[in-house]
Amino acid sequence: MKDPVKIVLVGLPGSGKSTFGKKLALQLHFEFIDLDHLIEKETHQKIPHIFQSVGEGGFRELETIYLKQVLSREAGFVLSTGGGTPCFNDNMDLINKHAISVYLDVALSELHSRLKTDVTGKRPMFAGLDEAEMILKLKNLYAQRVLFYDQAKIKLSGEDISTELLISELMVFFRS
Repeated sequence: MKDPVKIVLVGLPGSGKSTFGKKLALQLHFEFIDLDHLIEKETHQKIPHIFQSVGEGGFRELETIYLKQVLSREAGFVLSTGGGTPCFNDNMDLINKHAISVYLDVALSELHSRLKTDVTGKRPMFAGLDEAEMILKLKNLYAQRVLFYDQAKIKLSGEDISTELLISELMVFFRS
């Protein structure tokens, strides 16, 4: 029997992991899981509150616990991770061992454009930053995280990332 297909999306904040992941899961008839939402649901706390109460280290430990829990599921799924998930606790190795990792590589200018219009306040990391500070923050995050993202099994680049493109890349991946 074939193993279930488990797809894990990684990338910087604003790269479209959740939006793209929902569309992909719908098209593939898979369950969509947003790791941050799962953590909030299971802990009954919002991510910013978790950061405040246990610090980033405590949050990253929780994140790894729930990542392992999701990766151990029997059925296929599409998982959207937080931007930092692959960068801590050997999570990228864990993801690559149990799933097909996909790096959504979106230009920093596009990320900036998306994030500056996000008025929902879901991204406290960027709250209160002016244009220059936001661009600098994105550049720094990219520099810190690209080493982990580049370990993904599939890399999709550009503004025209589509579910069709990823499905064709998955077909190539499975044939190789």
